[in-house]
Amino acid sequence: MEALLNYFETIPSVHRSLILVGGITFFWLLEGVIPLFNFNYKKWKHAFPNLFFTFTTILINFTLAFLLLRTADWVVIHNFGIINWLPEMPLWLYGILGVLFLDFFGAYLAHYTEHKVRILWMVHLVHHTDHKVDTTTANRHHPLESIIRFTFTLLGVFVVGTPIAIIMLYQSISLIFTQLTHANIKMPRGLDKILSYFIVSPDMHKVHHHNLLPYTDSNYGNIFSIWDRVLGTYMEMDRDKIVYGVDTFPDEVKNSDLKELLKQPFQGYRKPTNLS
Repeated sequence: MEALLNYFETIPSVHRSLILVGGITFFWLLEGVIPLFNFNYKKWKHAFPNLFFTFTTILINFTLAFLLLRTADWVVIHNFGIINWLPEMPLWLYGILGVLFLDFFGAYLAHYTEHKVRILWMVHLVHHTDHKVDTTTANRHHPLESIIRFTFTLLGVFVVGTPIAIIMLYQSISLIFTQLTHANIKMPRGLDKILSYFIVSPDMHKVHHHNLLPYTDSNYGNIFSIWDRVLGTYMEMDRDKIVYGVDTFPDEVKNSDLKELLKQPFQGYRKPTNLS
């Protein structure tokens, strides 16, 4: 664990880029071998707006990265945060708890809040209006959402008290998981079910992208499924019955147009409807 944290403390930017590009490439190819849904679409055309938002997310995170570094340095110097207030523990447990709690603040809590606060839902809507969810959907976040997510991550670093090594480790794992869970791949149902007891599995997250409530407001987690299970937001659904998108924004043409997506957060508020 010490060697791992030492590596992530000074992980080169090119290595982080390889994780992103390598992950997208791997799951992009895997989708062609074991697809969950046989989408009738031009994959590159569909990917264009999603990859654009991936680029803006990278740009925003890179620009604001100095805030993460300064916050991480501050909590270490002042021995501040949850994992620093706990009794002394092995380094491996310290790392796991750091990633676990960052996953709550940076992913689960941010995601949950975006679904419950109207103005934030309209920003997050861009992610949900993809009618062909695949690995490129993973980073389909409006620039405003990238800032919102970064803010929650920064809050997590402060409250949890994580050094930069754990932050980089968390972000790398998070990146891989978000590509995995959005990838249009068919995992054996039994294996997916077993994995969902511990981590967010592909089928588990696909339920979250169903176009109707209450499924849209469930399964908020990114890495660990414990938060959804403990906090009562876990739901299951037959993956063959999933319909992607948001029922109140059904225009797939507009939802595939970059200009329309950039304007989407500023439209009138509408929330997915319930099944009843």
